[in-house]
Amino acid sequence: MSNAGFRGIFPYLISPLDESTGRVREHALRALVEHLVASGVHGLSPLGSTGEFAYLAPGQRAEIVRVVVDAAAGRVPVVPGVAAFATDDARRQAERYLALGAAGLVLMLQAFFPVTRAGIERYFETVAEAVEAPICLYSNPGLTVDLPPAVVGALSHVPNIRYYKEASGNTGRILTVMSLVGDRMEMFSASAHIPLVVFQLGGVGWMAGPACLIPGECVRLWELSQAGQWDEALRLQRRLWRINEAFQKHSLAACVKAGLQVQGFDVGDPIAPQEPLSQAVLDDVRASLREAQGAPA
Repeated sequence: MSNAGFRGIFPYLISPLDESTGRVREHALRALVEHLVASGVHGLSPLGSTGEFAYLAPGQRAEIVRVVVDAAAGRVPVVPGVAAFATDDARRQAERYLALGAAGLVLMLQAFFPVTRAGIERYFETVAEAVEAPICLYSNPGLTVDLPPAVVGALSHVPNIRYYKEASGNTGRILTVMSLVGDRMEMFSASAHIPLVVFQLGGVGWMAGPACLIPGECVRLWELSQAGQWDEALRLQRRLWRINEAFQKHSLAACVKAGLQVQGFDVGDPIAPQEPLSQAVLDDVRASLREAQGAPA
């Protein structure tokens, strides 16, 4: 794989909406993008799981991509998520986001009725072949259709399917996929994994919600791993893991939005019917942030 591809820390962005109008809180989203880029992140990924994509209308999704691309202004690649039940819907989303200036896509499959392995593979192949941009497959068994190693191995032969983000929490699956695909694909860590371990296995970055809250620390973790400073990286990873533990206990998008509000970003509440965090959970998020940032508890 060429070193010109996607590398490093790609925060999964939240989707800030005005609760009464449903409009995107453009000012808040632009402020967050500016903060993240200034913190040294290597890319931005709106409309992932942290972005509550399943609760957004098509126009809201497209508006978020437009704002993020415009705010990033070419400084880092924007790689939005595409998620759909129907193949044609996914293809239309992919074409629309790329026309708005996206540099690549994170592609997911939702399902209501069971889908065969052949149907799953055709979904990803059809969308990938309709566009020229690089595709990252996203497998999150808790939220979307699972992509076991054999399916990923088959899809790795589609030329522009170049990345894989695996969120089952089973790090062994990443290693299995790496053995299957050789140099045809590269791996991104998810929050379900310890990113430093994925970096040690040869992963090329981390796409995750926590990077919205602690971008500088996440970038530092990546830089230490690339410099081979594993002891220092492990000390930092131990500190950062506290925030992953909070996300695993509580609602991911609500945690990230609450954490951003604590930091002064007016991103609003999680999208209904999700509910805002209780005070006890909010206190846990605050404590997790303080620990991740190295502040006294």
